[in-house]
Amino acid sequence: MAVIDVEHVHKRYGEKVAVDAVSFTVEEGEIFGVLGRNGAGKTTTVECVVGLRRPDGGLVRVLGMDPWRDAHELRQQVGVQLQESDLPDKLTVAEAIDLYASFYRTPADGRALLQLLGLAEKRNTRYKKLSGGQKQRLSIALALIGRPRIAVLDELTTGLDPAARRGTWALIEGIRRQGVTILLVSHFPEEAERLCDRVAVIEAGRVAAIGSPAGLAGRLGGEQRIYFHPSGPLADRLLADRLLANLPEVTSVSRTGDTVVVTGTADALLAVTSALARYGVVAQGLRVEQPSLEDAFVAVTGGARPSTEM
Repeated sequence: MAVIDVEHVHKRYGEKVAVDAVSFTVEEGEIFGVLGRNGAGKTTTVECVVGLRRPDGGLVRVLGMDPWRDAHELRQQVGVQLQESDLPDKLTVAEAIDLYASFYRTPADGRALLQLLGLAEKRNTRYKKLSGGQKQRLSIALALIGRPRIAVLDELTTGLDPAARRGTWALIEGIRRQGVTILLVSHFPEEAERLCDRVAVIEAGRVAAIGSPAGLAGRLGGEQRIYFHPSGPLADRLLADRLLANLPEVTSVSRTGDTVVVTGTADALLAVTSALARYGVVAQGLRVEQPSLEDAFVAVTGGARPSTEM
């Protein structure tokens, strides 16, 4: 069942069109990613979803409600962690949790939540003394304190080091296992590939592609690459006579020193290994590179690489 339904949403600021006919649905219990470069329109889209901005056109429904008209009720069921969510420097972790808990009818156990997120020992620490990773974990705790059915997490790991990012990913996976639907906004393809069941790639305010990370990678991300060192008396003949290059699943064959590189479709590996077996050639040191979500991202954004800001 879809818990978020976005249909042909438009949003402009003066002459600038930030969101242009964006449509997608989010199913209950999934992690749905909105992936795009900085300035692509993904944050504006999500702000329309959670009722922070009113779309100029189109329809948004969250749990069957209008985020703008039913904002008060939705705040009880949707937890939000925004890209810019700094707290007062002198506020302690416990004070922040207690403050946010007061906004909800049936808040979660704040102590248990801090324990879950590894912040129990930081209860009395002021916000300004927390590390970047600890601040991000606190922002997740604040998004979850109301026992939401949906958690919206915007640029969750921007600015974190690789270890902190991976720790945060593990937390998100744990939250989903508790039954929370997650809408995740990111400009890191690796993050979306690791966490998301489905992804919408936003480019210039439009949905450029939508599907599972594996599906997008396979459909849009380019070709499979196979590397191996051939052995056997017929190895040179395989190349000279183009026996591999003539396979319908193969698009190119090249050789660098002792390494043969074959590119082709998703079925190329089976076709190549079968051909080698027929001719008694062993593929030593076999290595396969599959298309990634980053490859798909590059394909649908016109060759632009995603930001690697940490």
